[in-house]
Amino acid sequence: MVSPALLELAVQDVAGLQVAARIGAARVELCVALGSTGGLTPSIGLLEAVVAAAAATGQKSARGIGVHPLIRPRAGGFVYDDGELAVQVRDVQVAVAAGASGVVVGALTPDHAVDAAAVAALVDAADGRDVTFHRAIDTLDDPLTALDVLAGLGVRRVLTSGGARRSIDGVKRLRAMVAHAAGRVEIMAGGGVRPEDVAVLVDAGVDAIHVSAKGFVVDPGGVGAGSEGGYEVTDAKIAQVTADALSSAGFRG
Repeated sequence: MVSPALLELAVQDVAGLQVAARIGAARVELCVALGSTGGLTPSIGLLEAVVAAAAATGQKSARGIGVHPLIRPRAGGFVYDDGELAVQVRDVQVAVAAGASGVVVGALTPDHAVDAAAVAALVDAADGRDVTFHRAIDTLDDPLTALDVLAGLGVRRVLTSGGARRSIDGVKRLRAMVAHAAGRVEIMAGGGVRPEDVAVLVDAGVDAIHVSAKGFVVDPGGVGAGSEGGYEVTDAKIAQVTADALSSAGFRG
């Protein structure tokens, strides 16, 4: 029998949170500029609005769906100087004060290992809320050692594609990470997840599935608005089909 798994939806606005509520997601990762940068820290106004909307759904807990903002101050790599780390610590503290039930973080050393001191500072700032280590782990040659470090630091889960561009192509490493973590750290599969991939990922033993379900609205903003000619949204149909696939594979909310 396949192992049951939770569903996390990456969203960028209140409408995305509402989609997550309708499909029965357990939590959302809240960020901005997802498609163009891989995600950046949302504004405090956006976070407060999404936390309020989550509470209004009345699902999952008295606080509603879990809202976990991404804490990432810029695009690019994950080696941060002292000033960038200080900003992230402040962002975590602000997120906790705004009602976030967890945060998503990641920091590496120049020699491609988990920056234990930085992660420890971020975990401390989270003040007992769930901490997820994001796909910075997929840039490491030795993710199993990274799991040991993260478990010791009190990180609740890691988001990983198994080191591949798409998680379905990283299933072998995902299985190894699940076995190595042995329940000390949750393994959440994410990265290009399609509905048809879900059963295989769940069968690998992961604790959760992370999907973006991105759609795009064409809406040119004119000179100075960028070259994309529109903005990203959460596609409700893609999200629902993915949730249905997860339900068939042993979903638990």
